Amino acid sequence: MINFRVDVVLPCLNEAQALPWILERMPVGYRAIVVDNGSTDGSAAIARSLGAQVVHENRRGFGAAAHAGLLAATAPIVAFCDADASMDPRDLPLVVDPISADEADLVLGRRRPTTRNAWPPHARLANTYLSWRLRRTTGVNIHDLGPMRAARRDHLLALDLIDRRSGYPLEMFLGAAAANWRIREVDTPYAPRVGRSKVTGTVRGTLTAIKDMSALLSTNYRRPAAAANIDPSIRNEARS
Repeated sequence: MINFRVDVVLPCLNEAQALPWILERMPVGYRAIVVDNGSTDGSAAIARSLGAQVVHENRRGFGAAAHAGLLAATAPIVAFCDADASMDPRDLPLVVDPISADEADLVLGRRRPTTRNAWPPHARLANTYLSWRLRRTTGVNIHDLGPMRAARRDHLLALDLIDRRSGYPLEMFLGAAAANWRIREVDTPYAPRVGRSKVTGTVRGTLTAIKDMSALLSTNYRRPAAAANIDPSIRNEARS
């Protein structure tokens, strides 16, 4: 049996075109967990044929798929990445290596567009506003709530995340900030996605994401009792 160092959660809804490109670029020691969220284009079969672990999540929503992947993961470090080829899995070490080196508890990939049309203006504007608001709310110097990210599996589970829609990435960040995690942001290339966008590539999807995230921010979010501050002794064990 292969002991993977990193499990990569790939929420997936009709990404048959992009999956071969994504999966062939998975770094050595990284296992792809493709979470099929109701695809009708054969995405699950393609992922399985290319060696990925496939998890089925019938509840629609980014958060539902992402969390199902987290629950299926067994590696000590879990990374998240979109399955639309907008991000190259070969860049995953940018967010994973600081976790492995015990230099951070949560690493977020700050999207750096490789072409002008990689990031629609409405989505970029919404992200800029959200990041500004998060800097004011948490004091963490964040510029992008990027979809490529990594943290230790046991730490993520302790956050007890409950959002199953577009607010999942935000809830993860807010929980980490409230628990005094060391949060780092690194630059990651961002290219035009393959296929039709479901969320930020469309105005409707962006508005839905804003609605979900605004609901979280308006609740004066506080970390769950289970998500206690990370004990330094745990960090020392993680380094070994």
